[in-house]
Order: sequence, then structure tokens, then C-alpha cells
Amino acid sequence: MQSWLLATLTFGWLLIVSAIAPTATGVEPQPNLILIVADDLGYGDLGSYGQQLIATPNLDEMAADGMRFTQFYSGSTVCAPSRCVLMTGLHTGHCLIRGNSKDNLRPMDVTLAEVLKTAGYQTGMAGKWGLGHEGSTGLPTHQGFDFFFGYLDQHHAHNYYPAFLIRNGKRHPLRNVVPNEGRWGQGVASEAVEYSHDLIMEEALQFVRNAQPDRPFFLYLPLTIPHANNEAGKDGMEVPDWGQYTDREWPEPQKGHAAMISRMDTDIGRLFALLDQRNLTDNTIVCFTSDNGPHREGGNDPDFANSNGPLTGIKRSLHEGGIRVPMIVRWPNHISRGSVCRWIGGFQDILPTFAELGHASEFVPARLDGISFAKALRDESNQPDHEYLYWAFYEQGGARALRSGSWKIIQQPYDSPVRLYRLDQDLAEQQDLAEQEPDVLEKLTQWMDNAYTPSERWRFPQPDATESGR
Repeated sequence: MQSWLLATLTFGWLLIVSAIAPTATGVEPQPNLILIVADDLGYGDLGSYGQQLIATPNLDEMAADGMRFTQFYSGSTVCAPSRCVLMTGLHTGHCLIRGNSKDNLRPMDVTLAEVLKTAGYQTGMAGKWGLGHEGSTGLPTHQGFDFFFGYLDQHHAHNYYPAFLIRNGKRHPLRNVVPNEGRWGQGVASEAVEYSHDLIMEEALQFVRNAQPDRPFFLYLPLTIPHANNEAGKDGMEVPDWGQYTDREWPEPQKGHAAMISRMDTDIGRLFALLDQRNLTDNTIVCFTSDNGPHREGGNDPDFANSNGPLTGIKRSLHEGGIRVPMIVRWPNHISRGSVCRWIGGFQDILPTFAELGHASEFVPARLDGISFAKALRDESNQPDHEYLYWAFYEQGGARALRSGSWKIIQQPYDSPVRLYRLDQDLAEQQDLAEQEPDVLEKLTQWMDNAYTPSERWRFPQPDATESGR
């Protein structure tokens, strides 16, 4: 059933049911849900994940107050497909948008926001979308969000001082001046007045302030920090000031990178303070993660601050450093403080998890690649496991990867042999066990073949007929 029809038939009825259900059945009230997604933040960029140079006290406190995942994965190694996996619960072998593109979600695509809205949630988004453009069916306000402010297009989102942002599908002019502005709004400002991250955070805070107290809310906050402005070259780590890093004897891009992350951390602290002020903390689940691994753009050197920690690879790689990301969840009185979760999951799991936590599981599409990890949040031992996680990537010669338990296979580029690693003994993916473990390689490769549904829009490069690709 198309998502708009589902919402039309059930929305009014569910508002009544959600109001009376706790009294009639004893079921917990629907929690507020906040999902914060950083942009190109590495596995090692937070203090709670081992970072030594960049200060992230609020996110570190969030980890101390909640649960820190150590084996959580983004939907892709670049932004648009990663966000599509998150919003639809389908991995990159099945979802519509499988690479950075100008494609738009369709009316038939069911998103996390639509599922929660159908269950009575107020839904708001501030930040970077990447799944629809002006005048298209992919606008956030056509995909389940009551409110949107930010960037629609990922190229536009490179520019931290753009001439405009989008509010509910229409351009909202800013005082920045961007000469030679690109088609999508990308470019470098000659007059930098209004910093987009600051505006996006204010809109997010205002959404929480304005939320109706008699209904739960879902806030999706996909921030652009610490992505680079690629159009600005080595000056791409755009930030109003370097703050506490001003006097460090560091390269300027590294001061900018660190200042961006600490600025984001400070703003997340402001969000937590607002929840406290409104007495919402105890009934609000907050998740923080990143859309892929760290980047080497805008002058940034991911090795300077060890942004990928013990992992190999960065953005655009399907090695662990490109796809394993921080994931922190805070839910007072439900999640054990300072707990560490080693369950293996990813972006496709967020939709079914939020649906279960928000009493909306009945509105989740039958065909999903994700599974709910709600039991893991409560430290329950009967949390279901994935048989495998899968990724496809179409840039730079193409790539695919699959993880099952401790085993992982990767084929990057697509015409290279499939390599096999055992991550519990070789986290840095240095020892290829393909020849030593042919049975494991064969089974996982067959799963990897079967996980991919061909797409006219997204195709792997065709290997040479003389090469086996294995």
C-alpha cells in the first residue's frame, strides 16, 4: 500500500488510540525520538571512542549516561545512499538511491518519518536530506516530515555559508554572498555572514520548544559537521572560529576540523539542556551516529587526529574505517549507564527499532533488511542477530562487502579478488584468509551475490571476461 494512503486511512484513528492506550493497557507512553547524524565523522573522532586531541565532553557524557555501540555500521561509505538506507530500512543492494546522485524518493517509498507520523508522532527535520530536490516527490515534507529546514542537495550542503537554505520546500534567503554559485547552491562565499550549522541547530531547538506536549515528537537532525566544503579546496573546513584550538600549532584545516566537531558537541549539550528544561529527558530517546567514515577533503588529514581509530580505510572505502561509525544511545531509566553493546547492526536497523520503541511496528513495510535492536538497548540477551550485513558502492571502480559474525568479505574494486578477514582477530583487515578458508569464502560470496537486486540506475562495472572476480 502506498505510504500516503496508509497515513490517510489510519492517522486519525491512531491519535485516539495513542491517547487512551497507556490507560487501557498499561503500555508505556510513546517516547520522544531524536536521531542526530554527523557528516563524515570517523569512528575515532569522539573521546568516548578513543579521541585524544578533539574535545567532545557532551557526547562523552552521553556515552557515560547511556549505551555505546562498538560494531555499528553506516548504510554506505558516502552520504546519499547511507541516508536512503537509514530512511527506508533497505541496504544498498535493495534501496532506491544507492549512490550520490540527483535521484528523488518516490511516493511509494515508505520512510521512517512516515511510519512514525502514522503512529501519531510530530515529525521535524533540520539539516541535510540528500534524497529529494525542489519540486520533487522526494521533498522531506512529501516523505513524512511535518517540518523541514536545511539542505536538500548534498552538493549544496558543501557550502557552510550558502545564499539560501530550504524551508518546507521553498528557498529561504540568507545574507551570505556566493559569487559564481553552482546550480545546486554550492560554492564559496565572498561575504560569510550566517553559518548554516548555527541556523540549523536553532531550528531544531525551536522544533523541540514548539512540540505539542500531548503528542510524542520525532526530530531528525542530520548535521553537516565535519564535512568539508569541497569547492573551497584546502580551506574547506569552514567554521566561524577555531575556538579552543586557535593557539594550537596545528595546520589550519586541522584546527577547523576540531573546531567544527567541538562546536557540534556544544550544541548537542544545548539540546540536552533544553530537554531538561522542558522535563522531557526521561521520556526522550536520543541517538547519535555518523553517515560514514572520515574524509580527506577540504585540506583535512584524517590521520592527524586518528579519526578512524584502529580501523583501516576512510570515506569511499568499504573497509571498516569507511563504514563502521560511532553509535551512542541515551534513554534514562531504560538503558544501563555506561553500557557497551557489541551487537552487530547498522542504519537499516534504525527504522524497525524506532518503530518498535514508538509503538509503530504494525506500519513498517513487510520487506525490510533491518531488524529492531530494541532488546539490545534494554540489555536483553534474546536480541536477534543479522545473518549478514551488505554494502554496494558504485564509485571508483565499484565495490561490495558483506559481514557475517566475525567474518567479513570485501571486493574493492569490483574486478579484484574477494578478500576474507576475521575481524575479531584482525580488526585492521590486514590478513586475507581467502585461501585458508575456502568454504567460508564460498558461503559468504554466495550470500553477497544473492543480496544484490539489479538496478537499471545502479550498475557495477563489468569485469573483464577473463577475470573470475573472486
